[in-house]
Amino acid sequence: MIVVAFVLLMPWAAPAADELPKEAVLPMTLAGQAVQASLDACKKDGYRVSVSVVDRAGVLRAMVRGDGAGPHTVDSSRKKAYTAASLRRPTTELAELMNKVPTLQALRDMNDQVLVLGGGLPIEIDGEVVGGIGVGGAPGAHLDDACAQAGLNAIGAVSKVPANK
Repeated sequence: MIVVAFVLLMPWAAPAADELPKEAVLPMTLAGQAVQASLDACKKDGYRVSVSVVDRAGVLRAMVRGDGAGPHTVDSSRKKAYTAASLRRPTTELAELMNKVPTLQALRDMNDQVLVLGGGLPIEIDGEVVGGIGVGGAPGAHLDDACAQAGLNAIGAVSKVPANK
């Protein structure tokens, strides 16, 4: 009986109370503001684009296909946002890295949601990546990046665009 009582009092005998993980969530209002600011920036420059924002898990939070944007831009903007959120890096940076390190090309085939083309940026707020934004349809990756950056600026998110861009 004493042995049983001793075993029950040991710390490893009692189930540990695991804490639930606490993660910052990208509010829908911020997702919508980022999408609209990106669309407005591209529209001002005459680009017809689609813009998507996903949460940290890559789930779509907000999306808009601008007037005149091609149908392919819907998927490209979402996949760029997914890639930036999932890999926590700008898609332009990932493309450059893959060109320098050929063995990383396999990242492109990780799953069918990954798209490694410029225009996707992680959304970082208060030091935590809470999602990604993707823009598709401007005539160049650097222009998609600039429109995505306008969305980040509108919601006070940290810039992740590579410094040499």
